[in-house]
Amino acid sequence: MLTSWSDCRCGREPPTMPWPLLLLLPLLLLAVSGAQTTRPCFPGCQCEVETFGLFDSFSLTRVDCSGLGPHILPVPIPLDTAHLDLSSNRLEAVNESVLAGPGYTTLAGLDLSHNLLTGVSPTAFSRLRYLESLDISHNGLAALPAESFTSSPLSDVNLSHNRLREVSVSAFTGHGQGRALHVDLSHNLLHRLVPHPAGASPPAPAIQSLNLAWNRLRAVPDLRDLPLRYLSLDGNPLAAVGPGAFRGLAGLTHLSLGSLQGLPRLAPYGFRELQGLQVLDLSGNAKLKWAGADVFAGLDALQELDLSGTSLVPQPDVLRLRLPALQSVSVGQGVRCRRLVREGSYPRQPGSSPKVALRCVDTGERAAKGPNAL
Repeated sequence: MLTSWSDCRCGREPPTMPWPLLLLLPLLLLAVSGAQTTRPCFPGCQCEVETFGLFDSFSLTRVDCSGLGPHILPVPIPLDTAHLDLSSNRLEAVNESVLAGPGYTTLAGLDLSHNLLTGVSPTAFSRLRYLESLDISHNGLAALPAESFTSSPLSDVNLSHNRLREVSVSAFTGHGQGRALHVDLSHNLLHRLVPHPAGASPPAPAIQSLNLAWNRLRAVPDLRDLPLRYLSLDGNPLAAVGPGAFRGLAGLTHLSLGSLQGLPRLAPYGFRELQGLQVLDLSGNAKLKWAGADVFAGLDALQELDLSGTSLVPQPDVLRLRLPALQSVSVGQGVRCRRLVREGSYPRQPGSSPKVALRCVDTGERAAKGPNAL
């Protein structure tokens, strides 16, 4: 006798989904998001739509109008455009009027590289209030107006391969104060970088990465008050690096001074202000001169030192004493030394300490030179 409907097994129960599949269902739905499709676009351009979220509820469009010619401007773009590529169009001028209209106000990325731009209007980017990435590399820019990017929360600006001779740090002050900013000014004609005025309002831009490689700088520019972490001065005709050259850059962790032009000289205590420096690249300086071990004074946090391609051959004991945190050093042609700690006998005797040495290997011959040979 049946006591309840639940006791009956004769009827067919509705099919149920196994619980593991129920758990995987949201992941499966998310996995199909991010799909890319094309959409109708301005003639000659390509519009690629990328969807996100559950049921493709959110979309962004990348518009590629590169290589079409200067007649392309002004070009209408979809309202949800996130990135616009206007590279290789032989553009000679860009102003506020050609970067305005529906779709432009929400741009996050703009590529103007490989054009014929010789100047930028001070208000050219004034309506791009969400712009994060700007590429104006490989043009003929000879000047950059002060406060050129005050309306945009930029995080990446590429101005490499232009003809800039002098740039003011204040030009990179934007309304995204506090946002980490990477600036590439390499391969220009820079002979001076104008510092941000002390105490000025708004404060100095939050430039954390600055590439000044292959310019015409004869001295380390005044970069105090910038929260720099990475700095490259490769290929510049620096005459000397002396005391005070890096004043105000205690937070710098990576410094590259490779392939300097002329006869660069490292003076004693030239790096003393760089208490937080972890990587120092001096490679490719065949004529580099120095004034002894005091050059490395103050580099207590340095972990990597690259002297490859130079004639500098410091003694291992000097490196260990001057650079207590050093983990590796490259010298000569293909010789690399690594920090080696010998614990000694166990248990350790009272008052004893591990022995630290530099073990060097010729990577070309793949043979050990000895525990303390450079």
